[in-house]
Amino acid sequence: MLDERKARILAAVVEDFINTAEPIGSRTVARKYGLGISPATIRNEMADLVEMGYLKQPHTSAGRIPSERGYRYYVDHLMQPEEPDEEEKDLLQRCIRAKAREIATVIQQTGLVLAQLTNYAALVTSPSGKSAYRHIQLISFGPGQVMVLVVLASGEVFHRLVPVPEGITTYDLESISAVLNAKLRGLTISDIKSTIIKEIYTELSYYRHVLDLAFELIQEALTVREERIFRGGVYSVLNEPEFKNVERLRTLLGLLEQEDFLCDLLSTHSGQGIDIRIGREFNREDICELSMVTAGYQVSDVSGVLAILGPTRMRYARVAGILRYVTENLAQELAKTFGR
Repeated sequence: MLDERKARILAAVVEDFINTAEPIGSRTVARKYGLGISPATIRNEMADLVEMGYLKQPHTSAGRIPSERGYRYYVDHLMQPEEPDEEEKDLLQRCIRAKAREIATVIQQTGLVLAQLTNYAALVTSPSGKSAYRHIQLISFGPGQVMVLVVLASGEVFHRLVPVPEGITTYDLESISAVLNAKLRGLTISDIKSTIIKEIYTELSYYRHVLDLAFELIQEALTVREERIFRGGVYSVLNEPEFKNVERLRTLLGLLEQEDFLCDLLSTHSGQGIDIRIGREFNREDICELSMVTAGYQVSDVSGVLAILGPTRMRYARVAGILRYVTENLAQELAKTFGR
């Protein structure tokens, strides 16, 4: 652990570099941060921090900038997440409380607002995990056609237009829906035993053809789990000085188009709290100048990840504070809207 004086100087260098993208010298630290010590003492301490690997000196005559080790120490020991201001909270709350039909829509809009507030790229996964059945509705679409709607506990909606024998009435469709909802609500695919299916077919034997089609869609909804990633604010990152280099820019844009790569990247989240990965901690040379802050969210039995991707010179305290606020409020609101 660093002593208090070195820690305060490290924090000053990190925060100044995040704000200016310029190396900082001992005189600037003394003038701007009021540490109560002389520039000469600060210079000696900064030299020690360079030797210890927490700071770097890009050029002989330049000031210092944080190393990856310095950033890591800062986020682990010195950083205090910044609470969003009231205007930002209001914007986030309006987004989170949007009465969207599908949870994916809420998550996508949340990602766009996160990108807007942080000016970095936001990556958000749609819910994945064990899906439970919530509701089915059969709606007449004229003679011989019915729209089957299946809603999962996560709020996702699956639908299909299916052919049915002529003569099926609205009352028949309501009866089928009522029995299926009574028997299946809250069950996952592994919970739906053959005994339950036999009970349904016995009770609704006259509608066997319709049941076959309805069960086909229910099974598809509960078993097909395509992980989707929503991207927001990708081009905001390009305004950062780190990505003025054309090669770096091309690499970053290429990576952000790779769905499998992004899924793997987000799957490393621990599942609890805020995770921060910095530079070479990704173990990939092509993204060693990036950092990622992630936070998990959960609704019923499904979960997902919200992430902010930016340069290692990221405003970690602000990003962590916003993500913490969003995940806490998102979980509460989605539980009310989509929970069982």
